[in-house]
Amino acid sequence: MMRADEFEGFGNLIFPASDRITEGMTVSDTARLLPFHSNVNPADVARTVDRMLIAVRSGQLTFHPLYSEDQIADDPDKAVVGLFFRGGTNAPLSIISAGGGFSYVGSFHEGFPHAQTIADHGENAFVLNYRTGSGGRLAAEDLAVAIDFAFANAHELDVDPTGYALWGSSAGARMAAVLGSHGTIAFGQGHRPRPSAVIMAYTGHSDISGTVPPTFAVVGSDDVIAPSWLVRQHIDRLRLAGVRTEFHAFPNIGHGFGLGTGTAAEGWIDDALAFWRTNRIQRG
Repeated sequence: MMRADEFEGFGNLIFPASDRITEGMTVSDTARLLPFHSNVNPADVARTVDRMLIAVRSGQLTFHPLYSEDQIADDPDKAVVGLFFRGGTNAPLSIISAGGGFSYVGSFHEGFPHAQTIADHGENAFVLNYRTGSGGRLAAEDLAVAIDFAFANAHELDVDPTGYALWGSSAGARMAAVLGSHGTIAFGQGHRPRPSAVIMAYTGHSDISGTVPPTFAVVGSDDVIAPSWLVRQHIDRLRLAGVRTEFHAFPNIGHGFGLGTGTAAEGWIDDALAFWRTNRIQRG
C-alpha cells in the first residue's frame, strides 16, 4: 500500500512508525502500530486506504508539504509535516489531527476515515501529519502552520475557511483545543481567525484559559487514558464559563475508538458535524 504509485512522495506517512513496518506485515497487523488505540478493524483500514487510492486518482485527494526546502534543510524533522487534503468544493473546511501520545500519528485510524466522512457530507477536510515529541509543542506549531496554509491557499484549493473547525483525537484533541483557545499567534504564525468549533475525542485536556470556542467532546466509559469523568468535568467547567458545549460518553468502549464502527459510539461524527454547523451559522 505504502509503495502504491498513487502515494508517491507521501506513502511513508500514511501509516505511523514506518521504520517498524516489515515486508511480511499485512492490514491485519496494523493495530500493532497503534498501542494507544482500540477498535482498529482491518476491513475498515483496507476500505480507508482503497478510498484514498480512488480519491488520488480522481484528483480529490492531494498532499501539501507545509515547510519549504530551506526550512527542512535547517530542521529535517519538518520533512514529515504536511496536509492531506480531501475536497475542493468551496465548502467550509475542517483540519483534523489524529492522536498517538505525541509519539506517533494515527491518521489511518482517526484522521483519514474522519476526513472521508466529512467529505461525504459535502465539506472539505485536511488531515495533518505533524512532528512528534517535545510534549506536543512542535505539533501545535505545525497545526498553526496548517491553519495559516489553509487561509493563504483558500482560493487555490477552492475552500471556504470562514467558520472552520479543528478536530482532534487524544493528543490531536489537545492540539485542537490549544490552537482554538490561544490562536496561531501563540505558536509563531500571523493572526488567523479562531475556529467556530473544536471537536475533541477522548482527551484529558483540562485548560480553560484563553478564548475557548464552542467545544464538542466524546469519550468511552472504559477509557483509562482519558477517563470519562475527567472529560465531563472539563466540559462542565466550559459550560459554566459560558462556552457552548456538547458531551457524549459511550458505554463499553475504551480509548482511541476512531469512528466507533460497530460500537455504541458509531455515528458520533454526525452529531459533531451538526454541532459544528450550528455554531458556524451562529458565528456567521
